[in-house]
Amino acid sequence: MSESENESTENGESVSETTVEQHGEHTQAVAENGQTRDGNAEGANAVNEPLTDEDATTALKNHVEALKKENAELQDQVLRRAADFDNYRKRMIKEKQDAFDYANENLLRDLLESLDNFDRTVAAADQAKDAKSIADGVKMINSALVKMLEEKYNLSSYGAAGDPFDPDEHEAIGSMQGEVAEPVLKEVYLKGYKLKDRIIRHAKVMVMMPDGSAESDRAAQEGSSEAQ
Repeated sequence: MSESENESTENGESVSETTVEQHGEHTQAVAENGQTRDGNAEGANAVNEPLTDEDATTALKNHVEALKKENAELQDQVLRRAADFDNYRKRMIKEKQDAFDYANENLLRDLLESLDNFDRTVAAADQAKDAKSIADGVKMINSALVKMLEEKYNLSSYGAAGDPFDPDEHEAIGSMQGEVAEPVLKEVYLKGYKLKDRIIRHAKVMVMMPDGSAESDRAAQEGSSEAQ
């Protein structure tokens, strides 16, 4: 046998042995992969297995307990807020009533000094030898009282004889005619009082009405305008 034939024979045997070895390794790998895939399939089946009745019952019980706890917390919040609102309502009612009952507290406190002065004047009247001293004391008290009411409470009086008659401010309890051009106050029986710009008591007055003998200022002005 020639050298080339020997080499071919040897190469053939080598190729055959190599092919057999590679085929065996491939077969073993396929087998191992098959085992691995089978193992994974078993794991997947284990994960996707349905829950048992006992597990489902336990899950439902846990869910029910969670809902009961949440419901109890909500009920507690509702009761607390209802109690807070009730306390707030009662507090508002009390504050409103207190504001109504003690609205004049500051005014009455300021009037106490005038009351004390009147008590002193009355006590001094028993031993006074002349009426003038008593009258002077009363005038002082009146002046101080009026000043306090004007400055602290914006209370002002109005109405004096000779003022123009204003039906919005004056209450006429009688009238008489006289030589006046416009209705005026003849006499003031009771002064009127205003709190800031609001009338709290109308002045009670006697009104002097025009008797026609005096020309009104308006008529005189109209006559002078026509003459010009």
